[in-house]
Amino acid sequence: MNNLSNSRRKFIATTAKNSLAIGIGISSISSFLAACGSSKKATASAFNTSYDQLPLPYGYSALENAIDTATMEIHYSKHAAAYSANAKEAAQAEGIDTKQPIEAVLEKISKYSSKMRNNAGGHYNHEMFWKCMRPKTTDNKPAGKLLQNIEAVFGSFAAFKLKFAAAGATRFGSGWAWLYADNNKKLQIGSTPNQDNPLMDVSEIKGFPLLCLDVWEHAYYLKYQNKRADYIDSWWGIVNWDYVQQRLANIIL
Repeated sequence: MNNLSNSRRKFIATTAKNSLAIGIGISSISSFLAACGSSKKATASAFNTSYDQLPLPYGYSALENAIDTATMEIHYSKHAAAYSANAKEAAQAEGIDTKQPIEAVLEKISKYSSKMRNNAGGHYNHEMFWKCMRPKTTDNKPAGKLLQNIEAVFGSFAAFKLKFAAAGATRFGSGWAWLYADNNKKLQIGSTPNQDNPLMDVSEIKGFPLLCLDVWEHAYYLKYQNKRADYIDSWWGIVNWDYVQQRLANIIL
């Protein structure tokens, strides 16, 4: 009788757990599908960014052909780490809930301090930048629908590269080059100063970021000195087009 009771209790407990798991799964799927059918901001939620600095998806030396080991280590462990820490500090001072994604602050950044703008932007930009790169592969270029969209808008992949490279090379001082989708879900290329990005309500360009390139001097100076164009030319070999495709798929395809 005891064995039968124990078995029954186990069965009930297991059934309850499975029902809960199924319920959670259905809820998550439903939320995701709902987001995919709604606005740009909701759809982009699949790529929400926390205030914490995530580990690099590769070692410091993995991008050596384009970015040297020393630059990667200093860039990640010093510059980017400081943006994360300072963004948290600013959030605490300004009463911002850091359990919410940092995108929630970026889209209304005009309401917050310059410290929040610079550091929340810096943290977001770098977290995306690391994912936009991977170890060098041969003939590295986009494929499938991503390539089709690039060719449809810019004429060719070569023309796209020239325009994107120019956005980075001609950004005066420090800043970023971007491939982004505007509010009409059309691909655009542009640049932003300092640590601004297209998500910000104060940005010169507005939309959902798909690909970013850091053109601050600390991102390339040890290897390239003042030759920013050479840095950009080498960078094409380490772009993670699979990641760009994933971001694009959530808002356009």
